[in-house]
Amino acid sequence: MGRFLILFGILLIVLGLLWPFLQKAGVGRLPGDILIRREHVVVYLPLATSLLISLIISIIAWLIGR
Repeated sequence: MGRFLILFGILLIVLGLLWPFLQKAGVGRLPGDILIRREHVVVYLPLATSLLISLIISIIAWLIGR
């Protein structure tokens, strides 16, 4: 469990450092993401981005578990 938490923390740090570059590449504005803007309300549902991140994390976890 400790090893998993350390790896997860490192992954979060790396993603945090790479986030400005990932946004410029289009992550966070994928075609499946839903953005609703009204007068005083903005609702953002990052469905496609969440699926992509989940897929990447699953692949990394699978590779670590091998």
